[in-house]
Amino acid sequence: MAREITGKEITGKHVLIITVSAFAIIIGVNIFMAVQAVKTFPGLETANSYGVSQTFNRDKEAQEALGWTVEAVDDQENLFVYIRDAEGNPVEVAEISGTLGRATTVAQDQDPEFVFNGEAYVAETGRLAEGNWNYRMVAKAVDGTHFTQRIVIHVKR
Repeated sequence: MAREITGKEITGKHVLIITVSAFAIIIGVNIFMAVQAVKTFPGLETANSYGVSQTFNRDKEAQEALGWTVEAVDDQENLFVYIRDAEGNPVEVAEISGTLGRATTVAQDQDPEFVFNGEAYVAETGRLAEGNWNYRMVAKAVDGTHFTQRIVIHVKR
């Protein structure tokens, strides 16, 4: 059948070349994808995971005792972070900071500087590109309790 279509006989040498070529393409693509994945990996969440694990439950209980709910909204120029207590009232914190960025890369990360307007914390972020963003918030309550949360922001244009 092969002789009728191509006019040449397929030999073991041809099969070897086809097989080696196919595996070379597969391995080449895998290496390329692995390099791209490692280049865009943002890195460690914490320098000492064991140390963080030792106080995790205590920190979590203290944070939950605050009764805060957090919401972040992008209005195409600013990021609004609403922190509310258990009764739904705005919370003014002693300190607030954090990183706004993509989940998979640090290339577009920024550290917004917030101002409390009586209702929410507002920071100028510029026009965020469409897609999934995370704000990794770190705040300190007036009583000194640390509060950390990752807030997902879906930007649609």
